[in-house]
Amino acid sequence: MLNTRKARIDELAESTADSGVSLAASAWRRLRRSPVFLVGAAIIGIFVVLAVTAPWLAPHDPALRVLEHQVSRATNTIPPPQDGFPLGGDQYGRDLFSRLLLGSQQTLLVAVLATVIGLGGGLVLGVTAGAFGGWVDSVVMRIVDVMLSVPSLLLAVSIGALFASQTQFTVILAVAIVQVPIFGRLLRGTMLAQRASDHVLAARALGVRETAIVFRHMLPNALGPVVVQATLVLAVAIIDAAALSFLGLGAADDSIPEWGQMLGGAQTVIDSHPQLAFWPAGCIILVALGFTLVGESLRDALDPKRRR
Repeated sequence: MLNTRKARIDELAESTADSGVSLAASAWRRLRRSPVFLVGAAIIGIFVVLAVTAPWLAPHDPALRVLEHQVSRATNTIPPPQDGFPLGGDQYGRDLFSRLLLGSQQTLLVAVLATVIGLGGGLVLGVTAGAFGGWVDSVVMRIVDVMLSVPSLLLAVSIGALFASQTQFTVILAVAIVQVPIFGRLLRGTMLAQRASDHVLAARALGVRETAIVFRHMLPNALGPVVVQATLVLAVAIIDAAALSFLGLGAADDSIPEWGQMLGGAQTVIDSHPQLAFWPAGCIILVALGFTLVGESLRDALDPKRRR
């Protein structure tokens, strides 16, 4: 009887060990079966591939007015779609398709750099507030509260307007500063939750230095929600950057196309040629949707309360 029980226990232990998976593996298993995630990932994948290969895929120089002879100011005519120009030209005779392709590269660059800078600033504030607590936490959070009290787009416009001359860097910086308090508050909350966890209390009881506790025990376990938030913030960064360029706070040189800049330039002829605004606006909406779908799917997959 004893040998039978021991064999049964060993069998159960082996089956449990075989079926056990990590959090990342379990999340990936759910993501692979999620049509929402697959659609969002497909959109992002296509966008990234087009942005990276845009200089080689673009059939014409986006700044060259190759169809200027077909533009008529008197009759308000722009080049229609034709051989070698699948989307026709804009109001200056430049190839619209080439400008959309190169614009994806600028949009990706602005969104990624703004999110990375915002994440870096949020990490500094969140780690400082969550690790030390007390009056340090109060001071940092009051600064974050002031920044969050202003609508994000209004704050980005205000920051962008402070610069004497607007460039692509000023757009990146304005969007990044808006994202800092979002990451800071989120990381601060997860860091505070980690401070009361058993493994952190055990490390303190063993005499581990506070710096090692923060960066080896608390921070790695607090980064999961921040990574998910970064995916969602990428969608917001694309929209905010396009809004700043639309309002004229982006790069003044339109020889380097950007979707928000193209959308703003199309407003002068939107009543007669709405396609000049439709294509960049559609690209902005589609790419932002892709990042939103992926971010929401990651949140559901990594959140134990939302698992099915």
